[in-house]
Amino acid sequence: MDLHRLTLDEWADALPSGGFEPFHHPDALSALEAHSQGELRCYGGFKGQQPVALLPAIVQDRSVGRAILSPPPGKGIPRLGPVLDPASPKQRKREKVNRTFAELVLDDLAIDGRGTLFRMTCNADYVDPRPYVWSDLELDTSFTYRLDTDGEAPGAIRKNFSKSLRREIGDAEDLPVTVEREGIDGAEAIYEDTRRRYNEQDRPFRLSWPYVGDLFTGLGDRARAYVVRGPDGEFLSGITALYSNDAAYYWQGGARATFDGTAVNSLVHWRILEDLATNAPHGATTYDLMGANTERLCRYKSKFGAELVPYYVVESGGAGMDVAKKAYSLVAR
Repeated sequence: MDLHRLTLDEWADALPSGGFEPFHHPDALSALEAHSQGELRCYGGFKGQQPVALLPAIVQDRSVGRAILSPPPGKGIPRLGPVLDPASPKQRKREKVNRTFAELVLDDLAIDGRGTLFRMTCNADYVDPRPYVWSDLELDTSFTYRLDTDGEAPGAIRKNFSKSLRREIGDAEDLPVTVEREGIDGAEAIYEDTRRRYNEQDRPFRLSWPYVGDLFTGLGDRARAYVVRGPDGEFLSGITALYSNDAAYYWQGGARATFDGTAVNSLVHWRILEDLATNAPHGATTYDLMGANTERLCRYKSKFGAELVPYYVVESGGAGMDVAKKAYSLVAR
């Protein structure tokens, strides 16, 4: 295998037809590069002319040392990490590609250097982080909920919801409210509503609108702003969903909001699912509810009848890394 650092155009050509998430898309990486400190490195592992493995990472050099981050914190990127596309479906060959690529990338990044921090949150389709553990990195497991809509009519999808969720959506459908896809203005309204909710809860909100706006615009039809408005056009709630070739991702918004005492945020999720079943961009068929790691939120998300799916976090370990992790805001994200 040969390892190359790719331009974004070369990355776009190398990206497979599936098995990646929205932030692997070159337009998302372009927005990330424009609004991040550090160097974006796009690694490609090749067998001859065939790309078989990819990994984007931000490399930051600071006074406390070097950080290699995939994804970097503070950019609203839940997962990134490697994308594998081996030419052979055989398990032995897949493992060889995965192992060799990990060894080459870690060697190029020189992760054993003094004061070097490596942290990678893998996408949910990357199922074998063992080569990174074998390189003395630490492994943790997190979870998300994924709802498969492939071949399902909207009514069949809804039947799998909990009784209380079906009732909440039905009550909202009887209200004089609308849920529509909007453009950049809708995305900004969702952003501002999210920022306000964080401020009300005294929680840090580090996303800037210039970054979010560039991301939304750059992704084109891979970003959709679903907005629910009252009868006078007033903003009630909304969700920005991002799309890969496989799935829609609940990315921003969705805060609980009511109209005449009835919650309307579940109606937005339902509209996204209806579109997945009938009008999804790029053939996406799965809804990723983006995280199943907070008990309070899981009580709600589990009502959709989605599958619990693991994903992996790989990072440098040891007491010596604690200071570096705090410096890079990786402990409390």
